[in-house]
Parts: sequence; C-alpha cells; structure tokens
Amino acid sequence: MSDPASTEQVLDPRLVEILACPEDKGPLLYFVDESALYNPRLRRRYPIREGIPVMLIDEAESIEDSEHDRLMVKAETDGVQPTFEQG
Repeated sequence: MSDPASTEQVLDPRLVEILACPEDKGPLLYFVDESALYNPRLRRRYPIREGIPVMLIDEAESIEDSEHDRLMVKAETDGVQPTFEQG
C-alpha cells in the first residue's frame, strides 16, 4: 500500500500564482515532488495535504540551514519559480 503523503499533488496553476506566505505576504517556491510550498526568506515550509495547501503559520515547518541550501539548489536546478513576482 502506498503512502498518501508521498503521492504528488499538483496544484492548479491559477491557484499557485496567487499563493503568498501568510506571514510576510511574499512569494513562495512550489516543490511539486515534495508537496510543499517554501518561503526562503523566513525558511518556512508549508505542506500540501490531499491537494490542499496548508497555509497556517502554526503548521509551517521551520527549516535548518542545510535543508534551506538543498531547497535553493533544487529550485535553481529544477527551474522552480516564485509563485508571483514582487513589485
């Protein structure tokens, strides 16, 4: 039996382009294969559960330096773009 948490959940692109961090209101990085949205400024990862982004500050995971570095390299390597451009 497969683990539902490991199943990729692809969000609607129209939803992704309006998602922002609930704390700093800035753009996020969407990692489809990890079912997560990441705020590199605050180093917080928001989970996506059953196709629904959990955008609650209390549910966010604080990320350590090594994981932040991994995510930033992955974003660059995979061409992950911010959910929107800050203007």
